[in-house]
Amino acid sequence: MEPKLRIAAITDEFSADLETAAEAMARIGMSGAELRVLWGKNIMDLSDEELGRARQILAARGLQVISIASPIFKCVLPDAPEVDRRFQHDVFASRHTYEDQPRLAERAFQIAHRMGAPIVRVFSYWRTVDPPRVFDRVVEALARLAEQAAREDVIIGLENEHACNIATAAESARALAAVRHPNLKLVWDPANAFVAGEKPFPEGYALLPKDRIVHVHAKDCRVEDHTPEWGPLGTCAIDWKGQIAALLADGYRGAISLETHWPGPGGDKLQASIICGWNLKSLACN
Repeated sequence: MEPKLRIAAITDEFSADLETAAEAMARIGMSGAELRVLWGKNIMDLSDEELGRARQILAARGLQVISIASPIFKCVLPDAPEVDRRFQHDVFASRHTYEDQPRLAERAFQIAHRMGAPIVRVFSYWRTVDPPRVFDRVVEALARLAEQAAREDVIIGLENEHACNIATAAESARALAAVRHPNLKLVWDPANAFVAGEKPFPEGYALLPKDRIVHVHAKDCRVEDHTPEWGPLGTCAIDWKGQIAALLADGYRGAISLETHWPGPGGDKLQASIICGWNLKSLACN
């Protein structure tokens, strides 16, 4: 059966070697690829030559780059309350600072154009112990970035990230209401909202403006004291069957992109993503 929604993956969830990842993704029937870490380097640090090689590898396997999974605003916001250390900070080979952000944004737009990607994924700075105190600064930064993105004809996809200041559906809805720019939309990640303490579906999802969801990340987990235990997609705490049905009913026509996180049987991340990839395809076909 053909999936009712396009299925994709962040390539390094399969392997940092793009050829290995692309081959496995194509066998599952995926048609979209998100780029985050390739050959051990963050996407922002790849040369134009390396980007050209990546595009050739993906095109040869029928995979289109649908998002640049950048680390923009995944850093400490200066002069803010202290960072909430309960949440793990995943940097994926990126060590960029607040001062690097303007350069990162410019490079992200260049990469998006070079790779034909319509979306650049961004964040909301590492989560502080008092997120409401930095809300205005976060949305001001997002608004400025959306203005830049409009000039570049690119969509900024704000991901709700449990380790960042916009973590839940409720926080996402508030940010989107504050920045009503058409070039700022949401990368909805139900599992991230769950780690942040929210029930993502149906309660969290009900709060979201459906026309502002541009992309969806799929992973699954159980949580204890804000610490996730990642597992095979569709077998843990997230109601993926219900979430996908609701997305379809609400007219969502974007991709659902695998972000496995589960280390897999015996620590075999490639096998973990293959298992989760087939699970995602099954969920998207039902």
